[in-house]
Amino acid sequence: MSGICNRREFLKRCSIGMAALGLSQPGKIFAKNRNKPNIVWIIVEDMSCHFGCYGETSIRTPNIDQLAAEGVKFDKAFITAPVCSPCRSALITGMYQTSIGAHQHRSGWGTEKIHLPTKIRLVPAMFQEAGYYTCNGFIDNRKKRPGKTDYNFEYDKAVYDGTDWADRKPGQPFFAQIQLAGGKGRTKNTPEPIDPTEVKLPPYYPDDPVIRDDWAQYLNAVMNTDIQVGQIVQRLKDEGIYDNTSIFFLTDHGISHARGKQFLYDEGIHVPLIVRGPSLKAGTVREDLVIHIDMAATSLALAGITIPEWMEGKDILAKDYQQRDHIVSARDRCDETVDRIRCVRTDRYKYICNFYPKRPYLQPCAYKDKKEILKTLRRLHKEGKLNRDQELIFAERRPKEELYDLQKDPWELHNLAGDDSHRRILSNMRKILDQWIRETNDQGQYRESKAMYDSDMKVYVDGIRKRGGEEWIEHAKLIERNIALMKKWQAEGR
Repeated sequence: MSGICNRREFLKRCSIGMAALGLSQPGKIFAKNRNKPNIVWIIVEDMSCHFGCYGETSIRTPNIDQLAAEGVKFDKAFITAPVCSPCRSALITGMYQTSIGAHQHRSGWGTEKIHLPTKIRLVPAMFQEAGYYTCNGFIDNRKKRPGKTDYNFEYDKAVYDGTDWADRKPGQPFFAQIQLAGGKGRTKNTPEPIDPTEVKLPPYYPDDPVIRDDWAQYLNAVMNTDIQVGQIVQRLKDEGIYDNTSIFFLTDHGISHARGKQFLYDEGIHVPLIVRGPSLKAGTVREDLVIHIDMAATSLALAGITIPEWMEGKDILAKDYQQRDHIVSARDRCDETVDRIRCVRTDRYKYICNFYPKRPYLQPCAYKDKKEILKTLRRLHKEGKLNRDQELIFAERRPKEELYDLQKDPWELHNLAGDDSHRRILSNMRKILDQWIRETNDQGQYRESKAMYDSDMKVYVDGIRKRGGEEWIEHAKLIERNIALMKKWQAEGR
């Protein structure tokens, strides 16, 4: 048998060679990972905490309520950015979007690119290295369509092995992201649609048929989301893997409305977060402050993967976890609309710093202004039919600072920043924000380059024009007018 080794000798040599390369034997990889929990992220778009388990009484959400009853419900969870791409860029890295330069909405999409700092790695890549199958898709993946990413930086698409865990190897644990349309799926089509006359509107929105109908369609979308969550859970049960799967349910930001999406009021940043898993105590309710990037660190920890020291998110299920006394959230450019807002929120107070106080709250933004609810609000404003609370969002100039006592003023309608009795609180909150900006090197303090802005706007406008038809051609022209206005205001120091 000279020159030829038998099977046993061959495997021995392969094992030695793989060990020298720092690799394990394939069989041992899956044996080692067989008992590791699967991790599922259910990520819902444009939806606030309008679920039964969070106090919503107008509709029923039995599946999400059951998920909460079986796991841990966080009553005070917040996102670090109230718009899709910065929020998702933060989530997938476990970093504030402002720390990694991914804070401008839909940035780095043109010829100018954004590259992550060398040390920063995406969560799915770390799961892959631990032997997990990684996938990102939708609830119905028969077409194998990749799920929404919306990351504002360059990354290797190979961090996802596929779109559905059905394609993994036998016995292989998986990390799955399931994307649901959520509030983007406003509709009248649901098994038990709510009557618009029965919805309860926040006091800062007028009692108008258009506003009511939109809110009802949004709540219908909430119920449809609940149905989809039930379908995901049932699939996991049918496949016999539910009991070994940790499920994270959250939304990427609050409802898309005048004071919601894109703004730092609680309507925009307060989101549901439910974690259900084999090692968690059922029916737990947490009242402490958490942020959505904590999902990254917590997921890694549940899988037994070491949390990188650079990661800003924390393992909120760790025995030695130290609860936060405040959270920070940030809003920057949204599409063509240049802005910079920061907020600090404690259990009782909300501090907002407007870095463009000479501009109106509702700056021109083609995406939002196209919505019937915004058109209706603007019409009612012009007709003088809004009350004091409903007029606040139409201020032509903003206060430099806003301060709200959330205990007495949960709707954030009475700004206490100019109240002498709250001077010390205001000062403390200001210091917290200043320190956070320094320590995280908030990239929003540096103006976005003209090259980056122009590059992104070209992609944006060209994409709208390609949709064809007079409606979209006019929409593209509106965006171009808004771009010109942004540049004009910048030149004027406004």
